[in-house]
Amino acid sequence: MRAVLQRVISSKLLIKDKVFSKIGRGILAFVCICRGDTEKDLEYVAKKLVNMRIFSDKEGKFNLSLKDTGGQCMIISQFTLAADTKKGNRPSYFYAEEPDKAVGMYERFITLVENTSVEVKKGVFGASMKIELINDGPVTICIDSKEKRI
Repeated sequence: MRAVLQRVISSKLLIKDKVFSKIGRGILAFVCICRGDTEKDLEYVAKKLVNMRIFSDKEGKFNLSLKDTGGQCMIISQFTLAADTKKGNRPSYFYAEEPDKAVGMYERFITLVENTSVEVKKGVFGASMKIELINDGPVTICIDSKEKRI
């Protein structure tokens, strides 16, 4: 499983030019379920997302997590994170999980994050979405549950 976490001041998701969901200060997480991912991959990334210390404490050091700050989280499915760009100029998405399986795993991932008491907003799996965000920092972190792929 791959994820890109962006620390945001706010984020808004639009579908057909209408606001579908929005968050204030927190993390915008783009996630990709990859072929072969299991429950352990989902648990690993969910734990990292809510516990990653990327928020500043009173001294300005990255010592606080999403859970510590009470921030919100927006989780967006993004199969393009599985892009293989080694050959040519057209990415291959072979490593992305099949949509029928990925949608259930995406929903399970959201449940795992919600179970940590973090407020979660989400996108719609497979939908064409527009995301507006104000990146805070900027702080952007890439996570891969199978680190050797990065």
